[in-house]
Amino acid sequence: MANASGFFTPSVPHFRVRVRPLTAKVVCFGTIEGAHKHASTVFPPQSPIPRLVSKGCKLVGCGSAVPALQISNDDLSKMVDTSDEWISVRTGIRARRVLSGRENLASLAVEASRKALEMAKVDPDDLDLILVCTSTPDDLFGSAPQIQKQLGCKTNPLSYDITAACSGFVLGLVSAACHIRGGGFNNVLVIGADAISRYVDWTDRGTCILFGDGAGAVLVQACNSEEDGLFGFDLHSDGSGGRHLGAAIKENEANNALNSNGSVFGFPPKQSSYSCIQMNGKEVFRFAVRCVPESIESALEKAGLPASNIDWLLLHQANQRIIDAVATRLELPLERVISNLANYGNTSAASIPLALDEAVRSGKVKPGQTIATAGFGAGLTWGSAIVRWG
Repeated sequence: MANASGFFTPSVPHFRVRVRPLTAKVVCFGTIEGAHKHASTVFPPQSPIPRLVSKGCKLVGCGSAVPALQISNDDLSKMVDTSDEWISVRTGIRARRVLSGRENLASLAVEASRKALEMAKVDPDDLDLILVCTSTPDDLFGSAPQIQKQLGCKTNPLSYDITAACSGFVLGLVSAACHIRGGGFNNVLVIGADAISRYVDWTDRGTCILFGDGAGAVLVQACNSEEDGLFGFDLHSDGSGGRHLGAAIKENEANNALNSNGSVFGFPPKQSSYSCIQMNGKEVFRFAVRCVPESIESALEKAGLPASNIDWLLLHQANQRIIDAVATRLELPLERVISNLANYGNTSAASIPLALDEAVRSGKVKPGQTIATAGFGAGLTWGSAIVRWG
């Protein structure tokens, strides 16, 4: 339904559809209640073909949640050879939140989602789809169905995880738009939630200073094409850069309880787990400051908008130096940049919706304003979207 160029391409077998860019009305397949009454004016009476409709989508609610436990830079300095000044100067981070006690990722996601639904005035039973953007689910097979259950959705809407690290939320927004425009969905809940602390080596000062846990959610709702709030997007991945940032699977040292008795070499396999995050900070920095501005410029071009039309720049909250470098490249003043990195660190897929929620609830971001947002991270993946709030 969509491709990485930022244009939606509805695809249904045997029918020819004219594809239009995001800035125009989007032609999608869908059904309209009562459409059969007028079918004779569009198709022959015996035709089973549904009417073509134009739909847009808009962001109408947001929410966020973070763990109760706060770990400051001074706290970390008691664990590794670092200091508040060393961390804050190089990253802009002063504290982060970390899961503890009875908290888990699903509980954070549910709290953020309920706030978003409340703002949007949408009941959980009116949801058509729940997208959970996370690389750290509570279960190997994903957290989305459990989050759906905890939200109390009695209609059993489709719920699934999207794994794209720090780019996940942007991919979730685009996916929500595809489902609305091409699938006739009305209310899609997009959640960004990660518990990166589970995969951090807390003795490695190069990575443990960066990450925190959190969740954010946005309700994306169908609307008339004239009200469309997703103007353009640009998505990419490059597996050759995966060596610079990842948490690969590894075999545990201990053998399985089962014994092969030498009958088949290497079987049964050893139990596996994921390693701690490994990152080449310099290479990731170079990648971000080069690719992110290009992606935003591409999305703006597809949207037919100049950078001067951007009210706010909202990037994945990874490093303040990266945020500042991208703003400089786009010639945007720092007062038009949203950043809450100092208080939460890098919360991966949660960082964009978490920062957006704070900016909306504080009155900084107002309905009708245009936001250029971009995510980037492990994979390597990166992508941007030009959206309107409200």
